[in-house]
Order: sequence, then C-alpha cells, then structure tokens
Amino acid sequence: MFISNAWAQTAGGAEQQLLGFLPIILMFVVLYFLMIRPQMKRAKEHKQMLEALSKGDEVVTAGGIVGKVSKVGDGYVTLEVGMRGDQAIEMQLQKSAIQTLLPKGTIKAI
Repeated sequence: MFISNAWAQTAGGAEQQLLGFLPIILMFVVLYFLMIRPQMKRAKEHKQMLEALSKGDEVVTAGGIVGKVSKVGDGYVTLEVGMRGDQAIEMQLQKSAIQTLLPKGTIKAI
C-alpha cells in the first residue's frame, strides 16, 4: 500500500544517463574555447612582453601613465615620465603594472 512497485531498469539506462550529461559537457568545451583558452594566451603574451622589457622601451601602465623605461629590475621597472627643467621625473613600478609596449617615438608624437 505505501510501497511502490520496483521496476527493473533496461540495459540502455547507462547510455541515457551519458546522453543526459552531453549538453553539460558540451557547455564546458565551448566555455574553454571561448573564454579560458584566449585568456591564457593573452597572459602568456603579456608575460613574454614583460620578460623582454629593456631600457629605452616606451610603455603604458595599467593606470594610463605613459613613460620610457630607464631601468629594469627583477620585479620592478623605473619609468621616466617627464622632465622638470633638466632633471627627469622617474617612477618605480611593479613590472606587472606595465600594460602595453608602444612603438618607438610614440611619446614624442604625443
């Protein structure tokens, strides 16, 4: 009366469960190719750009400051951001704050 009848599953039950998970698996595959993979590629390119920084490169920081690299250290970069009289104004920033490498001569054109 309170107990329902037990029915035996057919042999195709495992296949139907796998087909039920197929849309979820496809969503993860699409997510990987549309979001995760391009982000990993950009991070790799940014890391290579930071490793290749050298004195004299013109860069833009994450805060929008444009400057010329005057000294490169392991984790920090010294940027020349302007001139006051005959003295250069320099800032020390973390390498990770460098956003973009500009073509040579961009600062003079600004």
